[in-house]
Amino acid sequence: MSESTAALDAALQDAPLGRESGYPTHYDPGLLCPLPRSAARAALGLDAGLPFTGADLWTAYEVSWLNARGKPQVAIAQFTIPAETPNLIESKSFKLYLNGFNHERLASVEELRARLWADLAEALWRGSGQAPGSLGVRLWMPHEWRGDLQASLPGLSLDRLDVECTHEQPAPDLLRADHGQPPVQEVLCTDLFKSHCPVTGQPDWASVQIAYSGAPIEQEGLLRYLVSLRHHAGFHEQCVERIFVDLWQRCRPVRLSVLARFTRRGGLDINPWRSSHPQSLPSVGRLVRQ
Repeated sequence: MSESTAALDAALQDAPLGRESGYPTHYDPGLLCPLPRSAARAALGLDAGLPFTGADLWTAYEVSWLNARGKPQVAIAQFTIPAETPNLIESKSFKLYLNGFNHERLASVEELRARLWADLAEALWRGSGQAPGSLGVRLWMPHEWRGDLQASLPGLSLDRLDVECTHEQPAPDLLRADHGQPPVQEVLCTDLFKSHCPVTGQPDWASVQIAYSGAPIEQEGLLRYLVSLRHHAGFHEQCVERIFVDLWQRCRPVRLSVLARFTRRGGLDINPWRSSHPQSLPSVGRLVRQ
């Protein structure tokens, strides 16, 4: 067992995922459970460095706390976690941590934002010996909420294709690009993605968008590949990085970005995004399924 895998196993032993957990009655930053990214990345051959940049975009729809007079407050929060953080946050521990604010008196929204930033930064960089880096925390109060639902991700839908899907485990050999053809620039998407939580085995559903430039990627094979992850056990962030690496290595595009918008659980949705080149973050507008 590698050192990175041993570290992940040790962290999972302390995680609340897959265990019965009581409802938190007080604020406790110790509820956050960081998991090292290194083990999954080593399995993808990324020990020497990352071929992508990006972020994990979390949206929390059930944030609540008390003001100084004990009156409940509510907000929607968005967290932008850089892909280069040494750890990710286990999602159930994140939910429990946020619930711990439900009975916490705070002087202002800014105090809440500051606590969220400090606690998350400590967990995300824990054990790395590095100082916390960039991390985004934004809170929307009720008067700022707006209806900005999208029906689906922009792009040409792969779901229009009538393909036979026979692979039940990740099959990157299905990915092909025709390097004899002129390069293209296109955006492809699907609403059919599903994977499994590696701890509980529960299904995780997502819409996936792939934007690339380079030799045309064979679309039928791409859809069949994405469906082949239907029984794959991996955290959301790990699934997106696997898709990115498989496409990068098999199809050799000039540029590539992969975005997955997962449906929410317990008031949290996770939207990992990885890109071969610096660019603006994806839109924060949620999909109808979320």
